[in-house]
Amino acid sequence: MSTHAIAILGASGYTGAELVRLIATHPTMRVAALTADRRAGEEMAAVFPHLRHLDLPTLTRIEDVDFGAVDLAFCALPHATTQEVISKLPRDLKVVDLSADFRLEDPEVYAKWYGHEHLALDLQPEAVYGLTEFYRERIRATRLCAGTGCNAATGMYGVLPLLEAGVIDPDNIIIDLATGVSGAGRSPKEGMLHSEVSEGFHAYNIAKHRHTAEFDQEFSKAAGRPVKCSFTPHLLPQNRGILATIHVKGEAAAIHSALAARYAEEPFIHVLPLGEAPATRHVRGSNLCHVGVVADRIEGHVLVFSTLDNLVKGASGQAMQNANLMLGIDETSGLTMAPLFP
Repeated sequence: MSTHAIAILGASGYTGAELVRLIATHPTMRVAALTADRRAGEEMAAVFPHLRHLDLPTLTRIEDVDFGAVDLAFCALPHATTQEVISKLPRDLKVVDLSADFRLEDPEVYAKWYGHEHLALDLQPEAVYGLTEFYRERIRATRLCAGTGCNAATGMYGVLPLLEAGVIDPDNIIIDLATGVSGAGRSPKEGMLHSEVSEGFHAYNIAKHRHTAEFDQEFSKAAGRPVKCSFTPHLLPQNRGILATIHVKGEAAAIHSALAARYAEEPFIHVLPLGEAPATRHVRGSNLCHVGVVADRIEGHVLVFSTLDNLVKGASGQAMQNANLMLGIDETSGLTMAPLFP
């Protein structure tokens, strides 16, 4: 069986480490290069001791990678730096970007939400949004895949089929979402200290979270007209997991039927029986997304729940799912592990 040589740019972060973990059991992928500029020359075991049992290349700088010997590169780099890096890579190299740099189709919208001009405008038109279940065929054919935001993906899985089916009021969508601290990345931040996060629960980036732009973009396309939702993220005192509680107006049975029909053949998205809500602990460490529908006591008001692991289905697992498509591999390869429980 032939193998595919993979480079991971930005391997010293959480999503980079998660990619290494997933590739370790992938039947045809092998890690050919790992980059981490500030830690170049170090072994991956020194950065992530839980990966010391793997035979991995030494961390290096991006400019020292032989991309001619690489079939696909995962870019797990910080926002705003990726666009310049990708613009300098060989134009025939397949790339899956985990940052926000190519998610938004309109450069002006990108500049508004991220505070600076886009620096790779020539590449933006070829980027395909990486919500696999909705862009599968375009992802299969693209060279550049732009991974979604983890919060955005969680909310979209619960809403997009409903907008497509026309079973909810597009002007009444409220997404209250709670996410684990690993979504903030590995860089030291005072607000992410254990003593600052544990035994507490709070909202953040209220009415201004950048993933809101992804909701606007994708909800509007699904509805065929402009749609804006109310989105409030909250920080959970746990490492992994996202749970979205989505308030919509419609009829619970019709909403449940639309979700069940849309995801009936999807390997990683499971719609629970009507009236059952999902939990983050039931998807932890997996590439699964669980979706639930519960009728509220207020007539015409319905609660849709969506949960996934932000580092897997929300980031690195989704990236691998898309890479499998781009390389012509079975989409589920390397991603069929069961959740960790308890």
